[in-house]
Amino acid sequence: MSSVTSELRGPVPSDAVAVAADRLWTAHVSGKPCAPVRDVIGATDVATAYAVQEYNTRRWIDAGRRLAGRKIGLTARSVQRQLGVAEPDYGMLFADMAADGEEIPALGLLQPRVEGEVAFCLKRDLSDPRLTLVDVIGAIDYALAAIEIVDSRIEGWDIKITDTIADNASSARYVLGHEPHAIRDVDLELCGMVMERRGEQVSFGAGAACLGHPLNATLWLARKMAAAGRPLSAGDLVMSGALGPMVAARPGDIFDLKINGLGSVRAAFAKGAGQQ
Repeated sequence: MSSVTSELRGPVPSDAVAVAADRLWTAHVSGKPCAPVRDVIGATDVATAYAVQEYNTRRWIDAGRRLAGRKIGLTARSVQRQLGVAEPDYGMLFADMAADGEEIPALGLLQPRVEGEVAFCLKRDLSDPRLTLVDVIGAIDYALAAIEIVDSRIEGWDIKITDTIADNASSARYVLGHEPHAIRDVDLELCGMVMERRGEQVSFGAGAACLGHPLNATLWLARKMAAAGRPLSAGDLVMSGALGPMVAARPGDIFDLKINGLGSVRAAFAKGAGQQ
């Protein structure tokens, strides 16, 4: 058994966890969105929602997928207020979610949206629940501009906090830039982000929109993962959270993202049937 698989092993799930996990699993495999799972696990039980997420994570690992890191969601205070929570959430990143340098096929995506983010690659483990910001800074190898493609297996994005957590924090794919930068060389708080769709500006923001600073979000994640016994490790990727509003993506869309100090990245979606 791999170390990753063993660290995710837990007690036999309750019936509610299994029912919710099966609903989301079926939606992913079938390509058909499902009803919200809050009718099964409740609208506010975050711990149970993470149990659902973890249950399906174990299933994916057993099916051969490899963990590549974590993503942080709900880093905007406005979105937290909308969902009635006071902190972000997290989800798993699998290696096959990477879409670097290739068109993103419609297959496997249900109702995708895109966000501009700062991604970090780690060079050291972060295993102590008493982590400080200094620890996190020292563990980061480099930063990249990134586009996260979020998606919801819940029909119509009809989500509350437990729905999105159970659904792996609405994670789907990600695209990384090709310009790694040391974080000391970038003003991650004030760096501006602009995203365009075929030349039209569709989203903008700055590092401060992500919990005040992308490193704040990363520290939050590192502490959560360490406390849960699933710490971040050297080589892991961290998608630190959106710098601006997310935008719906359609077949044939091309998004170009620029972040001051980190360069650019493009996400190109394959055309649908009948498109030229």
